[in-house]
Amino acid sequence: MTERSAPWTSAPAATTQVSLVQVPRAAMAALMVGDLDGAAAASGLDFPADLADGRMLGVWARRYHQTGDDPSSAEWVTRAVLADGVVIGAAGFHGPPDERGMVEVGYGVAEGHRRQGYAKAILAALLRRAVEEPTVTVLRATISPDNAASLATVAAFGLVHLGEQWDDEDGLELIYELPTPAE
Repeated sequence: MTERSAPWTSAPAATTQVSLVQVPRAAMAALMVGDLDGAAAASGLDFPADLADGRMLGVWARRYHQTGDDPSSAEWVTRAVLADGVVIGAAGFHGPPDERGMVEVGYGVAEGHRRQGYAKAILAALLRRAVEEPTVTVLRATISPDNAASLATVAAFGLVHLGEQWDDEDGLELIYELPTPAE
């Protein structure tokens, strides 16, 4: 594989470091029903409560079924985000690259860890992952027009607003994309 350069050269440097850790399916099964103890037993990770409630229940359920239907998607989908050994969020892609070479990011920072630079660090890690894969040609983010923090984060990395779409679960979303460099 040819090394590709970062497409976000004007992006701010992440001062916060994070790692993305694959979540075992058994932990996803526990998280999709809000079972934090079960998730910890299956993964060895202590998830914050807001990563196993509300909207996240559906995210974990989708990824659990997705990885069951297509085990190869596990390397792409939602992972635990750790900072200094503590789970501070969840992030990944909606799946492997599609026929266009597009991957869509999804990320969230747990309530007690917001406004500390983690979203930028997470997006930087996801962009690095996308660039490592030669079949990825486009990185996409879809964001609610009311989510000022995420809109600022993707703008800082050079993602360009291309339009909007309606999502049955999330409502109106703005579409942002960034092409990855050619090999």
